[in-house]
Amino acid sequence: MAVGGEATPERLVVVGHGPAAHRLVEALRERDTAGAWKVTVVGEEPRTAYDRVALTTHLEGADLAYPPHGDEVTVLTGERVVSIDREARAVTTSAGRVLGYDALVLATGSAPFVPPVEGKDLPGVFVYRTIEDLDAIRAYAEGRSSGAVIGGGLLGLEAARAIQGLGLASGVVEVAPWLMPRQLDEGGGAMLRRHIEALDMAVHAGTPMSRLAAGEDGAVAKVVLQDGSEIDAQVVVFSAGIRPRDELARECGLKVGERGGVVVDAACRTEDPDVYAIGECALIGGMVYGLVGPCFSMAEVVVDHLLDGDSSASFEGADLSTKLKLMGVDVASFGDPFADAAGALGVTYTDPVAGVYKRLLVSDDARTLLGGVLVGDAESYSTLRAYVGGTLPGAPEQMLFGGTEAAGGDLPGATVICSCNNVTAEKIRCDIAEHELRDVPAVKSCTRAGSSCGSCVPLVKKLLDAELAAAGIEVSKAICEHFAYSRAELFDIIRVRGITAFSRLIAEHGTGRGCDICKPTVASILASLGNGHVLKGEQAALQDTNDHFLANMQKNGTYSVVPRIPGGEITPERLIVIGEVARDYGLYTKITGGQRIDLFGARVEQLPQIWKRLVDAGFESGHAYGKSLRTVKSCVGSTWCRYGVQDSVGMAIRLELRYRGLRAPHKLKSAVSGCARECAEAQSKDFGVIATEKGWNLYLAGNGGMRPRHADLFATDLTDEQLITCIDRFLMFYIRTADRLQRTSVWMEGLEGGLDYLREVVLEDRLGICAELDAAMDRHVTDYSDEWDDALNDPEVLSRFVSFVNAPETPDPSIAFEVERDQIKPVLVAGTSLEVISK
Repeated sequence: MAVGGEATPERLVVVGHGPAAHRLVEALRERDTAGAWKVTVVGEEPRTAYDRVALTTHLEGADLAYPPHGDEVTVLTGERVVSIDREARAVTTSAGRVLGYDALVLATGSAPFVPPVEGKDLPGVFVYRTIEDLDAIRAYAEGRSSGAVIGGGLLGLEAARAIQGLGLASGVVEVAPWLMPRQLDEGGGAMLRRHIEALDMAVHAGTPMSRLAAGEDGAVAKVVLQDGSEIDAQVVVFSAGIRPRDELARECGLKVGERGGVVVDAACRTEDPDVYAIGECALIGGMVYGLVGPCFSMAEVVVDHLLDGDSSASFEGADLSTKLKLMGVDVASFGDPFADAAGALGVTYTDPVAGVYKRLLVSDDARTLLGGVLVGDAESYSTLRAYVGGTLPGAPEQMLFGGTEAAGGDLPGATVICSCNNVTAEKIRCDIAEHELRDVPAVKSCTRAGSSCGSCVPLVKKLLDAELAAAGIEVSKAICEHFAYSRAELFDIIRVRGITAFSRLIAEHGTGRGCDICKPTVASILASLGNGHVLKGEQAALQDTNDHFLANMQKNGTYSVVPRIPGGEITPERLIVIGEVARDYGLYTKITGGQRIDLFGARVEQLPQIWKRLVDAGFESGHAYGKSLRTVKSCVGSTWCRYGVQDSVGMAIRLELRYRGLRAPHKLKSAVSGCARECAEAQSKDFGVIATEKGWNLYLAGNGGMRPRHADLFATDLTDEQLITCIDRFLMFYIRTADRLQRTSVWMEGLEGGLDYLREVVLEDRLGICAELDAAMDRHVTDYSDEWDDALNDPEVLSRFVSFVNAPETPDPSIAFEVERDQIKPVLVAGTSLEVISK
């Protein structure tokens, strides 16, 4: 429209101010350089748009607000549109405003579905959708002890986590037979359930809720299931699905779906050409999408049509892949995780000990990846998702275990890297070159890849590294987006500055709040530098799963206890104590490959009692749960064996007692053999020792496992003191310079100059740091104390070891065993398997 020779901006009204609306307005601001549109946003919440994906972190004090739009956009908060007059092209708000429009976008989102059950309106019953919902739950939860969430999907599990974080015993009720039924298959749901139950959260799956029952005060007190069982719940949260907010469309005569949702075409336009709908209120192609990725794509399509009336832009479906970390558990699904129902082949791996479930679905010729599920280990998610619909670069089982890694430069340009924002590999490559991007934050800012859920960030970094390397530019070694430093650089910063808290480190040297990459890494560094007990104060919140309880979590929510047995040598008296403890607590016993005895089946509240018995008998933590020294295995050596030439048991004990509790980037294993016959298998260890007639040969950087590596011979015929000095410096240099979760074998392979360089550092003091390395090891040896014993003497730490916060002495009723070969085993849990199944 032209007035006096000047164009008058057209009027755009956006109803709703959630993530989809925010994306639409920002995309329009970026591309509408001519100022063709004047934008007004009407949002009924008392605040502007915020990140709903991270809603739970609001209870931890996180700021979820999206960046403001700018002065040229009018945003009305706490106000809702109550009617639409399509003929007059105007909307009326709850404040009585009448806003005319040339184009109208409905982005009203969805509302939680609350089934029509008895008791749904009782005090203490909530939904979980907005910041105000969380604030109301937090206020009501004070002074109460139990809660339950109705719905075991993604949002339901997040709600259950939030309730547990408020100090309430928490449970989940899911009508489907397993958790997250829309994303996971039965095996993945079962593995997730074991992880969730191991965190003292009850799961009731496969039994629908019947009603909510009130207590004497008239507020909700119990959830009653259809089988008659009852769950104590003084707070109940409904998260059983969503319903599109389509009431405005209905009232003004726009077409809506039979089960809800504003019907739109591929351009996100309703039957009225001036009215669009995006996000969770839109029904497009017969589907309502509840993930941010599709919602953002719809917003971009609408912007295309607003700026170009003849645009052919269309919404062509969406990648529903998702990766998240639920209560410390990696969960991912990609492509079609249920493709086996259509005749695909399934490759499945289950490791109940590690709590890992992986399943790939491939075409009947095993060449095309169709989809998959990952629980407990989702490290390969980015690579696998990138190959969905394409030809696999290797055998399916290799992809499953990471045996075939996709380098950033190998991915086809059309591969969608970020499904949330529909960003392809080619787009990222072009922007890296055109805008001279040099780090991941710059790529995220320019392309939006990785700026939503963040699951694609590892693959974004691979692409960036590949492009920079190809251009001859030094590649950033930043550990994650929150720190512009490698692990080795962070180690030196913490050491030199004397930093003892993650909060100080990120405030002075990082950005944001941290993540599941940098927090455990910093926790490990702090422990390596002797920063007190790992469960004391702020450090407790940084630890990985097993470190949370100083024990190894097992498949059924129980824990294993592994006392240290240096060199595998044990007196009959101590052997009897272990037997008595196992007998009295009904534990399964197993002699491990590291010459220790593992006690399985301990409930979390039993752990301190078991430790007390063991500590009183002279045992200490074997650190089977930590990234630290596990064992120093040995043969009997010259003391007993007619072939032995040195006292291998004595040396193994000396080494184990010296390096016990030494925290490192990854676990450490060692062995000492008394002769060249190598009964202790020293050449497959991180540091291995083999006796000679003149002393000891030292082997470094070996490992067994999925990718075995033979250790390298580092030095020969060492005396006892020379051997210990070499190992001291090797370990401390590794701890200083290795990447996170990097075994010594991988570290050695990436060490510039390799073994010769390491010899120069350790034996010739090439870097002038040997005195520092020696002093650091001396401090470790001097300051060592047993983590079990320290926990027993600290009431704050001991308070963590309960199954239920409101009933500390009550055992978890979901834990059950049966007897096999005269010992207990978990009930109804399949064994480890790797199978290819044709359906």
